[in-house]
Amino acid sequence: MKPVGAVTRGTTNPNRLRRMDNWLAYSLWPALRYSGEPLVVDLGFGSTPVTAVELRGRLAVIQPRVRVVGLEIDPARVATALPAADPPGLEFRRGGFELAGLRPVLVRAANVLRQYAEGEVAGAWATVRSALAPGGVLVDGTCDEPGRLGSWLTIEREAGPVALTLAANLSTLERPAAFAERLPKALIHHNVPGQPMHALLRALDEGWAAAAPYGSFGVRQRFVRTVTAVHDAGWPIRREPRRWRLGELTVPWSSVAPT
Repeated sequence: MKPVGAVTRGTTNPNRLRRMDNWLAYSLWPALRYSGEPLVVDLGFGSTPVTAVELRGRLAVIQPRVRVVGLEIDPARVATALPAADPPGLEFRRGGFELAGLRPVLVRAANVLRQYAEGEVAGAWATVRSALAPGGVLVDGTCDEPGRLGSWLTIEREAGPVALTLAANLSTLERPAAFAERLPKALIHHNVPGQPMHALLRALDEGWAAAAPYGSFGVRQRFVRTVTAVHDAGWPIRREPRRWRLGELTVPWSSVAPT
């Protein structure tokens, strides 16, 4: 396999993963809050340590005892990050999908697997899952450079992939079809007619067009109306109106898995 972290997450916008981090804190807080050892791995943190530093800060709000370890296969990147370490809360080590022998409850792999061939994804997931603590979760996602558009898969140690989340900065969202550019590697090549992922984005696009009159009340109202209509039409979107207002929606993996 290619080295983890060969894709640079970028330094022009250090907050590009804020949307994903906030979702992690919201959705996975029980695993962190009640864990005897709240260990989190930022897998493939990139050319600078900023994403790991920010992840630790955001998760510490809900779990002050959280430990974040940034992993990179490139020793030069680890050496560059070491001055930012703040042990035991924040460390940097060399490692890849095997997680350097750690047993975390959460692994965030952001903009990592997009550089791999689709056929390598299942093996990478399996390697990470085998290293997770019982009940642990891998979040495999991607986003654009400004952090305005992203998506991620929730992959449980025991169950495998369970959900897909789409997230957008609504002030810059032109139409839901834009999510196609930032789907996780496991789905990005399956946004074609006849596949569930394509059907979901088409339904969201049609709902967005139909909800255009609600735009006069603000883009949030238009997005909420869009998601509500698609949900009511039968798509199993998780009913979380507060998250919808933030530009997020989550569906079961089974509803978008390639056929």
